[in-house]
Amino acid sequence: MKLIVGLGNPGRKYEQTRHNVGFMAAAKFAALISASPSKERFEGEWAEGNHGGEKFAMLCPWTYMNASGQSVRKAVDFFKLAPEEIVVICDDLNLPCGRLRLRPSGSAGGQKGLADIVRHLGTESFPRLRIGIDRPPEGWQAVDYVLGKFNKDEKETIEAATTRAAYAAIEWGILGVTPAMTKFNAPAE
Repeated sequence: MKLIVGLGNPGRKYEQTRHNVGFMAAAKFAALISASPSKERFEGEWAEGNHGGEKFAMLCPWTYMNASGQSVRKAVDFFKLAPEEIVVICDDLNLPCGRLRLRPSGSAGGQKGLADIVRHLGTESFPRLRIGIDRPPEGWQAVDYVLGKFNKDEKETIEAATTRAAYAAIEWGILGVTPAMTKFNAPAE
């Protein structure tokens, strides 16, 4: 089984915010693989499906971004998953809006949800797919920016980016991290 983890914050207050691009991409992923109807499991939204001969699961932790690791750990322990069988999709302030960056491992880079998953799993050696949301404008606090909603121009870019991220997760699950990196780390055309 390959586990796709979309990071974000639960509840209407956080819908369509920059910090929730992981949830957005995971929802698109579940739709693309015709996953089972989602249900509550492992303190999050859970769905399963098969695609391209691979069994997939999607998890969107409801533990809030900064405590994402406890939800992920429960799923990993239950299914006895190796770190390389998980990909975490999250926002990234250091990438231009809409840019994707898939990596097989690495530091949390200031992303608190990733940092909590690293802490709970005890390793940085799991793939992560970052979706660029840009740096905050001059005078903005990072927390206000990531919890803010996309402006009109950004919405279209993020819609396309979260769709590309969903396809990247499928490619990662079927072909592996290197082919997916080669195809999806380049700027969108």
